[in-house]
Amino acid sequence: MPRYFIEVSYKGTAYAGFQIQQNANTIQAEVEKALHTYYREKIELTGSSRTDAGVHALQNFFHFNTAQCIIASENAEKAMYHLNAILPCDIVVNAMYEVKEKAHCRFDALSRSYQYNLYQQKNPFLQDTAFYYPYKLNELLMHQAASMLMEYTNFQSFSKKNTQVFTYECTITQSQWFFLPSLICYSVTGNRFLRGMVRGLVGTMLLVGREKITLQDFRKLIENREPSATDFSTPAKGLSLQKVLYQQVEI
Repeated sequence: MPRYFIEVSYKGTAYAGFQIQQNANTIQAEVEKALHTYYREKIELTGSSRTDAGVHALQNFFHFNTAQCIIASENAEKAMYHLNAILPCDIVVNAMYEVKEKAHCRFDALSRSYQYNLYQQKNPFLQDTAFYYPYKLNELLMHQAASMLMEYTNFQSFSKKNTQVFTYECTITQSQWFFLPSLICYSVTGNRFLRGMVRGLVGTMLLVGREKITLQDFRKLIENREPSATDFSTPAKGLSLQKVLYQQVEI
């Protein structure tokens, strides 16, 4: 049976997360409902990255199987038009394409890139997609903390407990703060991320930036592999999945 990848973008404010859950509205549930309405068959989706409640995505993927031919040029464009008409205004289908039968949108991903946004002056246009943080920050210390992360591969200190993972090993290939006139952004790319990891990294590096903890404290926190000292309090609304990279197709 043919397998397809479907690329989506969404604003996660109104949703309980990416993956389908009982008694909660999720991105997956809305997309499955739209596919069922349009194709008149039950289609089960597999997601590439499980964003938490309130987290956004510029690019995320599902894959699914269906016997229907949806990739012919006239059918694909028509399907995307109708699916987007069915979907809520805060979810959009950007692309659909056929892949190899065993392609897997989660396990075949080479890397994922996230961005966390903060702002320091009140701005009603940013309140749903960034974290208002009106405190003085030491930019140099935050740059140094971000660079330090690429020296390590075990990030157990930045994983929330009660998570079902077999390893805390992650390879971070990019970790950088950007201080813009109206926005502060943390950008990070890695092969995988643990539950709560990016928000834990941001929250703890903000403590470094406010000089509440030193760079030496930050290093010890990483090496102790104990999340009790990690600050996971940064809200979900500031976080967005920016890109999922695959070997054969880069969008």
